[in-house]
Amino acid sequence: MLTEPYFFRGSFDDLSQAARAVEIPVLCKDFVVDEYQILKAALSGAAGILLIVAALRPDELRSLGRMADGLGLDCLVEVHTEEELEIALESEASIIGVNNRNLATLKVDLGVSERLIPKIPSTKLSVVESGISRPEDVVRLCALGARAFLIGESLMTAGNPVEKVRELAAALGPPSS
Repeated sequence: MLTEPYFFRGSFDDLSQAARAVEIPVLCKDFVVDEYQILKAALSGAAGILLIVAALRPDELRSLGRMADGLGLDCLVEVHTEEELEIALESEASIIGVNNRNLATLKVDLGVSERLIPKIPSTKLSVVESGISRPEDVVRLCALGARAFLIGESLMTAGNPVEKVRELAAALGPPSS
């Protein structure tokens, strides 16, 4: 759930409402840069937060990650480059997201995940972020080691978001019991 109010029109109230409305974990998706945001996320019912390596020094990443862990929050640690991936791995992040959207140009390139996902150890949960719009993308990236997907834009622009989720999920095959 987006909580950044100025560019994405989100709020912690939105996060709180979403967390109460669903029975699945809710991610606080914001540019988390200080402890106050982590406290707000926890108090608003988030199960996890987003930490963007490009926005944090390595010591900040570790410190914020430890704080979140102490509050029972998971951390999705987002990377865009090989250098950022090394920092995420050194921080002992257990969930690493590869964002295919260049933060400077906003262009999306699935080649970023194609390069980085295979470099994430299988002991980590690897998440593909941005640019997933076709079942073929899901199949290809799963074959490279992706284990989860953070999908926003293709759902927001779909005429029927529920049907879009079904279409993308079907690429994974039937759920295992």
